[in-house]
Amino acid sequence: MRTEVEAVLARHRILSLAALATLILLAWGWLLLGAGMDMAPMASLAPAGLQPPDAMPDPMPDSTMAMPMPAASPWTAAQFALTLAMWWVMMVAMMLPSAAPTILLYARAVSHREIETRPATESFLAGYLLVWGLFSLLATIAQGWLSAAAMLAPMAMASSSRWLSAGLLAAAGLYQLSPWKDACLRQCRNPAVFLSRYYRPGRTGALRMGMVHGAWCVGCCWMLMVLLFVGGIMNIAWIALLTLLVALEKLLPWGRFVSLATGLACIGLAVMLVA
Repeated sequence: MRTEVEAVLARHRILSLAALATLILLAWGWLLLGAGMDMAPMASLAPAGLQPPDAMPDPMPDSTMAMPMPAASPWTAAQFALTLAMWWVMMVAMMLPSAAPTILLYARAVSHREIETRPATESFLAGYLLVWGLFSLLATIAQGWLSAAAMLAPMAMASSSRWLSAGLLAAAGLYQLSPWKDACLRQCRNPAVFLSRYYRPGRTGALRMGMVHGAWCVGCCWMLMVLLFVGGIMNIAWIALLTLLVALEKLLPWGRFVSLATGLACIGLAVMLVA
């Protein structure tokens, strides 16, 4: 009987790994197809304020270049919902690769603690994604506000203000160097310690654990995600770069040095923008 239970739990872990991989691939595929935005995603590592003039689309004739950009019309409910979906799927694509070790370790830990209990891995995942869904809602509201204030370039969906870009880069850089970032990163970098501290049995407990882990991850990475307003919300190059930085921070033994180097690089870019 015990052997049969262990086989079922092992199969569950394999299915969990396959499901996570599928979810990540689907999220990236949707982003590469434009995330329903009727526009091809761009790919440039230079912030909008540092791109050469001939690399940026010319939104109006030369004779009107001095005129301020008109404020965008308010979003419809459908536009808001589509933008929220874009942000949420983007967070799935960017955050799940580095969160997968904790989710899979949860499934293994439950198997050892309660040998006859099937791990509620889907509840843990749901709690984690729910918190990032809340972040996506706030990011969507921020995007709507910046668009209404004509501070986002319509095509690139990136900051059209050099000072806004520099401010976001400087803020992200300072946060990367801060003790708050370090405290949140330690929680994300030690899945075993996290699970031993916050473990709760059952589906409700798994949902709660996923939400707590998601909250630590948001605290660790939210300013990096805000940098999408600088590089372009649908800029695949920036999305891939930030995904890689998050994974290096969380998974490598010297991940804290990655976050420090990223912070210094952000501050350097901010200086270049205003120089």
